[in-house]
Amino acid sequence: MSDEPDFDVVVVGAGIAGTVAAYQLASAGLSVALLERGEVAGAKNLSGGVLYAAVMSQVFPGFLDAAPLERRIDRNQVCFLNEDGWVSIDYADRSLGTQGTAVSVLRGRLDAWLAAQCEAVGVQLLAGFRVDRLLWEGARVVGVVAGDDELHARVVIAADGVNSFLARDAGLRPRQELGQLAVGVKAVVALEPGDLEARFGVGADGGTAMAIVGDCTQGIGGGGFLYTNRASVSIGVVLRLDDLVAKEASSVAVFEHFIAHPFVDRLLAGGEVIEYGCHLVNEGGQAMVGNLVHDGLVVVGDAAGFTLNTGLTVRGMDLAAGSAVAAAQAITEAVAAGDTSAAGLARYPALLRESFVGKDMRTYARAPRFLENPLLYREVGLLAADALHGVLALDGTPRKHLVPTALDAVRRSPMSWGQLARLGLEGVRAL
Repeated sequence: MSDEPDFDVVVVGAGIAGTVAAYQLASAGLSVALLERGEVAGAKNLSGGVLYAAVMSQVFPGFLDAAPLERRIDRNQVCFLNEDGWVSIDYADRSLGTQGTAVSVLRGRLDAWLAAQCEAVGVQLLAGFRVDRLLWEGARVVGVVAGDDELHARVVIAADGVNSFLARDAGLRPRQELGQLAVGVKAVVALEPGDLEARFGVGADGGTAMAIVGDCTQGIGGGGFLYTNRASVSIGVVLRLDDLVAKEASSVAVFEHFIAHPFVDRLLAGGEVIEYGCHLVNEGGQAMVGNLVHDGLVVVGDAAGFTLNTGLTVRGMDLAAGSAVAAAQAITEAVAAGDTSAAGLARYPALLRESFVGKDMRTYARAPRFLENPLLYREVGLLAADALHGVLALDGTPRKHLVPTALDAVRRSPMSWGQLARLGLEGVRAL
């Protein structure tokens, strides 16, 4: 590599991790190129999700008011679906919308806005730029290769998503096991805002996030989700890949079964599908996180394995942003010191360990194993429904107190007392 590379930093991938890192680095005075294989930033992202935006508000002042967000989430539901019914835990609180940071987003709109913020601070955005491989000088990464083009940099940031070939090429992450990946099938369904607000019980700016388990996945490990946007709903299933393969099931068929369920059908009635697609999702939690630095290379966001599914929340975007902030600080210091070797970049994993990203990944390290328990996808919902049926189905026969009614439901359940106790203990430890 020549003494003066083309850029201080080349960032591969203009998602949340890539744009946050690029913005921070350019704001610190470094020359940055942001490479995006789509024709525009966000073009390759399957729209939607809940973003916990505390980090984004720190990076981009006024983010909650300026960014193209959908709704502030002030209602959360956890739903257990049975074949014809459902049991829900429903928490609504206006303070979540006014004081919280959970917002629904459509990534096509958000990523384009983030890319524009990057350009405003001097980042050179190169859209339609497909990176083929890393550029090496000996054992050191010195840039990237795209077709006949080479871009040299002091540091390359791999922000290229779940299937990060850059991280794999550098030996930082092994190929993921099937049990660490899931298939997400998702649709965006357009609804009139008035109908949407009436059906979901939210105000003009309020929104709902639902985590759904049980019949929605037909016994396959995973779950369903639903988020309200301004004039649409993002809905889908996430299915653990190893279980899907073992049961020889079709992810599309499972999704169609889910949206036909009475719980969902009433919410989507009259809506129009405006977007539909599938993509891979990290499901392994802490166990998926590999090495984060190599000489001249740093890995962030989904490419590094930073995703958390606790069953109550699914997080990736806030962890991506947090990892990007830590990476940008470490890279800025390393460039200033003239040492962008793995040792010079080691401040990144150190910062990450002490940030909410590292701490939350460790806190929920047991969650993936807990969510593999097949009882969660059928028996738990049936048990809850049976207990509530005994309380609410007043048919003229004498009633029992709540505790005996619940005990009767447990006795009728196919779950043994030992299974139920172990499930409860594992849930306490994991969540």
